[in-house]
Amino acid sequence: MTDGTTADRRWTRRHPALPGAPRLVCFPHAGGGASAYRGWADRLAPEAEVLVVRYPGREDRFEDPLVPDMATLADRVAAALPLSADRPVTLFGHSMGAAVAFEVARRIEAACPGGLARLCVSGRPAPHAAPESRVHLLPDEDLVEDLRALAGTSEAILDDAEFRALFLPAVRNDYRLIETYRPEPGARIAAPVSAFCGTHDPHVRPEEMPRWREVTSGGFSLRTFPGGHFYLQDHLDGVVGEVAGLLGPAGAASLTG
Repeated sequence: MTDGTTADRRWTRRHPALPGAPRLVCFPHAGGGASAYRGWADRLAPEAEVLVVRYPGREDRFEDPLVPDMATLADRVAAALPLSADRPVTLFGHSMGAAVAFEVARRIEAACPGGLARLCVSGRPAPHAAPESRVHLLPDEDLVEDLRALAGTSEAILDDAEFRALFLPAVRNDYRLIETYRPEPGARIAAPVSAFCGTHDPHVRPEEMPRWREVTSGGFSLRTFPGGHFYLQDHLDGVVGEVAGLLGPAGAASLTG
C-alpha cells in the first residue's frame, strides 16, 4: 500500500483534484496510451482525481521495456497506485484494460481491504469467458487489418509504414499479453462491477457482458451505448457521465444484486 508519494510515478499520469475527491484509475486498450483518456480529466476534475495508467513501450514511455505477461503488469500497476481504505479507488478499463483492471482490483483487495470502491469494465468479455484468439501470431499486415476492423486507430497511422514500425511492437506485445492471459480459477473480487459495451462491438456482444457478474460478490450493472468496439469515442460525455455517477458511495444505489 502506498500514499502516492513513494510509488513509481512512471506508471500513472495524475490529474490533481480537490482534497478528498474520489479517485478514478483508467486503463487503456491494447496498443493504447494515456492519451486514450484525453478529456476525461477535463470533464471530471476537480471533483474527481483522475489517474491514467501509462503502459511502457508507447508515448512518453516509448523507450521503456514492454511487459510480457499479465501478472507482472498487474503487479507493477497495483504497486504504483495510491491506496487507502479511507479513500478507495474506482477502476475503469476498456478492452485489454478491462482485464488488467480486474487483475489490479484483485491485488488492491488483497493488499488494502476496503481500498477498492468499484471496478468498471468496458468492451471485454469476463476473464473466464473470453474466447481464445491468436492475433498476436499474425503477420504485420493481418495485425493491421484487425486494427482497422476495430476502428480505434487513425487510418493515417495505419497507412504510414514508419509509424506502423514504431507502434506495432507494442500492439503485438499487448495482444500476446491478453491472448495468453488466463485468470486463476474462481478468481473474484468483493467490490461491485459496472460493465459498459457498444451495441455492435465485434469482440463482445452486450448479452455476453453479464458474465462479469460471476467475478464479484458485490453488485452488478450493465450500460450499453450505440456503436462498435470504440463506442466511447463517440459517446464520451455519456460514458464519463455514467462513470461520474458511480464514483463514491452514492453510486451504490445504481446497482442490482
